[in-house]
Amino acid sequence: MEKIIAKKSLGQNFLKSSTILDKIISTADVQENDIVLEVGPGKGALTEKLLEKAKKVVAVEKDDRLIYFLKEKFAEEIKKGKFTLIRGDILNFDPNSTTDGLKTELCGGETPTDFDGYKVVANIPYYITGKLIRNFLSSDFQPSQMVLMVQKEVANRIVGEKDTKKPKENILSLSVKVYGIPKYIKTIPAKYFSPQPKVDSAILLIDKISKDFFKNIDEEKFFDLIHQAFSSKRKVLVNNLSKILPKEDLVSILEKLNISPKTRAEDLSVDNWKDLYQELKI
Repeated sequence: MEKIIAKKSLGQNFLKSSTILDKIISTADVQENDIVLEVGPGKGALTEKLLEKAKKVVAVEKDDRLIYFLKEKFAEEIKKGKFTLIRGDILNFDPNSTTDGLKTELCGGETPTDFDGYKVVANIPYYITGKLIRNFLSSDFQPSQMVLMVQKEVANRIVGEKDTKKPKENILSLSVKVYGIPKYIKTIPAKYFSPQPKVDSAILLIDKISKDFFKNIDEEKFFDLIHQAFSSKRKVLVNNLSKILPKEDLVSILEKLNISPKTRAEDLSVDNWKDLYQELKI
């Protein structure tokens, strides 16, 4: 088969370090009974290591050239039912749906109530990071864990900059932290990829994923509050939320919660947001 050249339009950067691949596997703690979803398997370097550990790997690939390549490379694993390859754009799949094939393949014929869950382990294109994470974390069919290779800057935004006493939050970081615990695992220099990207990457772990945060909170209304609060970054919280409640009432609520009226949205922690939501009685 002719040499496969990475497509810039698909954000392809193939990881070429076996040591780093092993680090991804160990971070995900892949066990023999695990079902793993891989996004953008590329030439199958990570896939191969996942197949050595996991019970089953389901991979979603958009590039027809790589579909053909992977079908040949893992023909035996496909035949045994250990590896399933689905053609398509992962952003077009609905984790909740049983009609597009993804959920059915992950469950392996079991009903979701009998299913033990799955992990997402992937070296993903940078441009799909935010949407991919949100799609799976907000789904009713959540993974138990996500281990992703992402842009270093994005990992820092989600987890919080190192050596900062109180990290600044943003919509993406809060969208992760209300569902799970993010952890910055390791910086991966650009030289370990082919072609070499212009920026460094990082292994990001999102662990203990659940919807426990939303037991007494309306998910949609909570995120409406977050988006309104971040609508103008330079403005203080009281000004951004004045469409929801008069300023004097907002000041009273913030003071009750020991939050300064001069606070900006980026300064509030996940727990602060939970308290504020409940006080606002939206």
